[in-house]
Amino acid sequence: MLNLRLYMLQRLTALLMAPLVLGHLAVMIYAIQGGLSAAEILGRTQGSALWFTFYGTFVVAVSIHGAIGLRSILHEWAGLKGALLEAVMWLAGIGLFILGARAVWAVTFA
Repeated sequence: MLNLRLYMLQRLTALLMAPLVLGHLAVMIYAIQGGLSAAEILGRTQGSALWFTFYGTFVVAVSIHGAIGLRSILHEWAGLKGALLEAVMWLAGIGLFILGARAVWAVTFA
């Protein structure tokens, strides 16, 4: 039952990430073609609740999706099971979230 829930959660995060990836790519192409500098980009993102929400959602989805994927790989390839497998999944998810959240905070509010 847990594996089914994790499978479904990974698929839901993939559905959420698809438009976020496309949006991110569109923004990057716009910034590059517009010749925006890093300072100009930060000037547009600082204090923006919209960018915080967009990239914050992205970070949460990627953290969940990546941790579940890593769990599957470690179970299939390394044969990890039980508490160790779950611990690695949680540590990976929390680590990804912390790194992503710090980046989002730095770009939108720091």
